[in-house]
Amino acid sequence: MPDTPIQILVVDDDSALRALLGDYLAGEGFSVAGAEDGVAMDAWLAEHETDLVILDLMLPGEDGLSLARRLRARANTPIIMLSARGGDIDRIVGLEVGADDYMPKPFNPRELLARIRAVLRRRAPSAPPEPREDDGVIRFGPYRLDLGQRELRRGDESVVLTSGELELLRILAEHPDRVLDRDLLLDLLKGYERSPFDRSIDVQIARLRAKIEPDTKRPRYIRTIWGKGYMFTPAGDA
Repeated sequence: MPDTPIQILVVDDDSALRALLGDYLAGEGFSVAGAEDGVAMDAWLAEHETDLVILDLMLPGEDGLSLARRLRARANTPIIMLSARGGDIDRIVGLEVGADDYMPKPFNPRELLARIRAVLRRRAPSAPPEPREDDGVIRFGPYRLDLGQRELRRGDESVVLTSGELELLRILAEHPDRVLDRDLLLDLLKGYERSPFDRSIDVQIARLRAKIEPDTKRPRYIRTIWGKGYMFTPAGDA
């Protein structure tokens, strides 16, 4: 039986862009649906599931940031945001509300394709771990990061992370007690040519801390080393 194509939902009020992306991505093997605004998006999602949402920032009615917040609250579906403005503030806010990536318009469809694949690759399950009980598991504080299952647990509860947050935590946890600068983190995290705007790492660190740190003002696990970068301390040193 052939694999089911990956489903992508494009939410953009530009009908020509929806058609262009629909044709291009369908030619790359994806199943693509379109919606012109939040109302159409909600109607489509009420009847279907999607593997990734491409979401325009500036939409009629409810804007893309509000839609991203609602999408993140209901599911952990990857989100790539688009914007004709492309300013730093828009990038930061887009990441803060839970988007996995952000692209300014106009863009090359091939670059968007590369970013879609990178986001989905980070989300895809890894190969099954070896039979050893602790293989591929990193423990810190009350947490258990299972690299094989791509899951973070606190006791019996699963901690919901975006694909980008999970990948960032994996990179940090695999380099314990070592300072990693922003450029290195971006190179390891992105997997494709990055924007010269690199403050997105700081935003993602802040989001990750909000989910794992007892006190974000005094982080125990992800420490800021001023002027150098970040260091993961599994022992939980304050």
